[in-house]
Amino acid sequence: MTRIFLVRHAPVDAPRGVIHGPRAPVDLSDVAGLAALKAVLPVAAPTFCSPARRTRDTALALRLEPTMAPDFREQDFGAWTGRRHDDIAAREGDAYHAFWQSPAINTPPGGESFVEQVRRVAEGLAKLPDGDVIAVVHSGTIRAALAIALDCAPEQALRFVVDPLSLTRIDRLASGWRVGAVNRAYLTAHDDDSRISGNAPR
Repeated sequence: MTRIFLVRHAPVDAPRGVIHGPRAPVDLSDVAGLAALKAVLPVAAPTFCSPARRTRDTALALRLEPTMAPDFREQDFGAWTGRRHDDIAAREGDAYHAFWQSPAINTPPGGESFVEQVRRVAEGLAKLPDGDVIAVVHSGTIRAALAIALDCAPEQALRFVVDPLSLTRIDRLASGWRVGAVNRAYLTAHDDDSRISGNAPR
């Protein structure tokens, strides 16, 4: 059996309403939240993170030693990365609004769809060793993992809220998947906006 502890990184320390790229910094000021989360993670478990700065720095703040796993990176929003949602909506109008009508299957310009992210995350999960494993990743990565564990449509998986500094656990059994926990939040100091997940429009 493999128990996979999926940790979403701490809040991004950058302007709200932006589709953040892999270099976006992270706010690690919630020492109490980090300590509470660290206390429920398995000791000495192998740890993986995406190539993004915010997942690696969160893992290090949790006193983990992460190995980079490119399959676990956040959905690629291509030409929209680094831009504000309201700016994209103003400049690209119909194309931007059409994307959010079917965000699971639509692809941002030069990016990838959520369906493609689910396939990529499935490849990453298949590479994980048996036993307890920690993965410090993104909200989209965790939703993709839940789509796989629940064998549900990607559109349905996008309905999950995945807060910053939260824990989701899925178990890989010989007979299939089991979901042990979803979005157990450990962030203690935040305002309402910090709960908005991933790259969805604000």
